[in-house]
Amino acid sequence: MRAFGFLSFGHYGNGGGVHGVDARRMLHDAIDIAQGADDLGVNGAYFRVHHFATQSASPMPLLAAVAARTRHIEVGTGVIDMRYENPLYLAEEAAALDLIADGRVALGVSRGSPEPAERGWEAFGYTGSTDPRGADIAREKFEIFLDAVRGRPMARAAQSPYGAPVAPGAGLRVEPHSPGLIDRIWWGAGSRESAESVGRQGLNLMSSTLLTEATGESFGDLQREQIDRFRAAYREAGHTGAPRVSVSRSIFPVVTGEDRMLFGMRPGEGSDQIGIIDGLRSTFGRTYTGEPDELIAQLQADAAVQAADTVMLTIPSQMGVELNLRILQNVAEHVAPALGWKPNTEGPVAGQPVS
Repeated sequence: MRAFGFLSFGHYGNGGGVHGVDARRMLHDAIDIAQGADDLGVNGAYFRVHHFATQSASPMPLLAAVAARTRHIEVGTGVIDMRYENPLYLAEEAAALDLIADGRVALGVSRGSPEPAERGWEAFGYTGSTDPRGADIAREKFEIFLDAVRGRPMARAAQSPYGAPVAPGAGLRVEPHSPGLIDRIWWGAGSRESAESVGRQGLNLMSSTLLTEATGESFGDLQREQIDRFRAAYREAGHTGAPRVSVSRSIFPVVTGEDRMLFGMRPGEGSDQIGIIDGLRSTFGRTYTGEPDELIAQLQADAAVQAADTVMLTIPSQMGVELNLRILQNVAEHVAPALGWKPNTEGPVAGQPVS
């Protein structure tokens, strides 16, 4: 682990809502948490995307605001649901965001997670999927999105082009274009097979908060196998870069008596959980809570944390700015340095070369 960031689900309530947090408060808190995290040296501010739910959605306005208020922190998503996206419009937005952020974007996308709506993407106008989970249209859109981000022609100029100095019939890319953005696109993978697919494509791996496997091995060991398969597929496909890998964890250092009261371990939180998601038996990661020395030893024994360059800390964003910044500060001061962490002032995070 060389970097850590926070991952916010952006929960809020209707009106008084969850701890008095409505949508407006959630968005302003997200910006303030990101700004405070930037000052602490935290490496990333990442946001989940959920539709038809009282959670964070439409991430581009939020990420642009975060980018404008910060200097060093990476801004991104974990993850955008491609079933709901127009791939060319998303490519335009992502490029504009990356230019605003001066190349600090880490955009995570995927097929999307289970959601409240029944085939909700169809309400957004995206029909034609024959998969009950919409994976077919998500993958198709993702390929188009990648072509657009790479700057490939996505349309042809008219015979009498209006408003652009281009030749009739010339290929047109989407604008604006950010040349380095393609190197900072991540796919959120929840299985070994999807991780291998990411490797073959030469992209970055954002390992999910759960894995659709339950073999009896620990979540960290399952995730480590996923990461190893990703890197092997990346190498075998002939890619020669240094791809990024992130994993997500819930980590709450207990430094004060108040920390113990707030984050004391609840029954079942100290071990992995097995459940059913999308009809598949899946493994969910544990919560790490304890004094710093204890957490350091546990995280050093977590094979996936050791293999990844970035750890995303899932935070209770609905609990407000002060509490969440205290969690991040406790990690930055008492846990992360022993794991190899380098603060954001030391420059962008680099992946591990695959040779």
